[in-house]
Amino acid sequence: MRTHTSFIFLIIAAISIMGCKGRMEISGKLEGQPEIFPDYRGVTVPDNIAPLDFDYSGNLTSRLIVNGKMLKPKKGGRFIFSKRQWKKWMKENILEMTVAIKENGIWKAYNPFIINVSHDRIDPWFSYRLIPPGYQGWQEMGIYQRNLESYSEKAILTNDLTGGNCMNCHTYLNGDPSKMVFHSRATFGGTVVVNEGEIEKLNTKTDSTISALVYPYWHPSGDLVAFSVNKTLQAFHNHDANRIEVYDEASDVVVYNVNTNEIFWSPLTKAEDRFETFPTFSPDGKWLYFCSAEAVAPMPDKYREARYGLYRIAFNAEDMSFGDSLECVYDAPADSASVSFPRISPDGRFLCFTRHGYGNFSIWHKDADLWMVDLSDGSVKPMENVNSDDVDSFHTWSSDGKWLVFSSRRDDGLYTKPYFTHIDANGNASKPFLLPQKDPKAYYKRLMKSYNLPAFTTDKVSVSKRKLTDVLRNSPGTDVKVK
Repeated sequence: MRTHTSFIFLIIAAISIMGCKGRMEISGKLEGQPEIFPDYRGVTVPDNIAPLDFDYSGNLTSRLIVNGKMLKPKKGGRFIFSKRQWKKWMKENILEMTVAIKENGIWKAYNPFIINVSHDRIDPWFSYRLIPPGYQGWQEMGIYQRNLESYSEKAILTNDLTGGNCMNCHTYLNGDPSKMVFHSRATFGGTVVVNEGEIEKLNTKTDSTISALVYPYWHPSGDLVAFSVNKTLQAFHNHDANRIEVYDEASDVVVYNVNTNEIFWSPLTKAEDRFETFPTFSPDGKWLYFCSAEAVAPMPDKYREARYGLYRIAFNAEDMSFGDSLECVYDAPADSASVSFPRISPDGRFLCFTRHGYGNFSIWHKDADLWMVDLSDGSVKPMENVNSDDVDSFHTWSSDGKWLVFSSRRDDGLYTKPYFTHIDANGNASKPFLLPQKDPKAYYKRLMKSYNLPAFTTDKVSVSKRKLTDVLRNSPGTDVKVK
């Protein structure tokens, strides 16, 4: 693929030709590339993404040349692309963009930058929780979904309908919106399972488990969901880059049967001397992956000593049986590190996880980065093109494994925003791009909430808020049984 440096002079020449027609004449050159927000310079985008409007506020008199077409900015330096023109450009492979400014009556151009267009289409929808960046203030939150081909956003459920409670952990079966699970905590509490139009509320605390069900992951059969059960607490720091610490005093991994309402486990996923959490099934359903650490005590005194490695155990869905041994996939504690949020690509080739210094709740750890395991040979490496100097954490694969969405606080260190990256056949990631908005600078400046747990879906979630609210408020719930 060509880089922008190989055609700088071709673009300048083209702009000069346009000047001969009376449009503009660029006779000066500026060093480097313009600073724009969001930073879309050199990113790779799918050809069905919404227009990537951006702001350049370095000069009040500016122009943008895109593949030979000149655009004027809106007030404040915002460049807006029409849907029709953007759709036309998305049929090409590269967008060449040049920002020019007028100084003392002379037009000068920055070095051009490119946006690569991939014809690997992205899942058209993704969902997320919008939540204030506080620690105990859940009065205003909701689970939302966004059409990535436009700017359309719709609430799946907001907690003003359920007494201002906490709702979390919305999860789908490989992006299928008809197979969804999420939790409602405190008022009208329970786990909601949406199964092809049917909605069921579960009461998931049992006498044999330490808590209600927590972090979920669907088995590819659609009949089973793996969950962790966690005794989770939080602590606050007066002087620490990581303002808050979320830790487990105990945790296990279990599997829930959607059809029989039973949970079951292996002694190896519920060991007394281990913390087990964040379960994930392999795409063929034959392996259950999870994070596991040596149980340290007392907590929170020794929370920095809790380091989780990545393990897996064989699983047979036909008779609900587990293997008789654990296999270590990545011994993170040996590298003085810890693992959270393992997620496997739909083809079973790559496993992406979050790596950080200790503990398991990496969304608060500034050293959290995304790493990749090549399951074909066991090699482990950081996703260098993706990671930043701040938190890069929770992530989800698209249904075809060509795209990854993840959470990052790289912009301001406070608010989590969703970024998207293209993954090629060798597991290499492109420079990530921020979720497009119609007026990105104003939108992200006004937004006082974080995007939490971004997840792709192949279509919109069609279950109504009214039905979800009715089940949460009025259903007594089905008690989960222990097999």
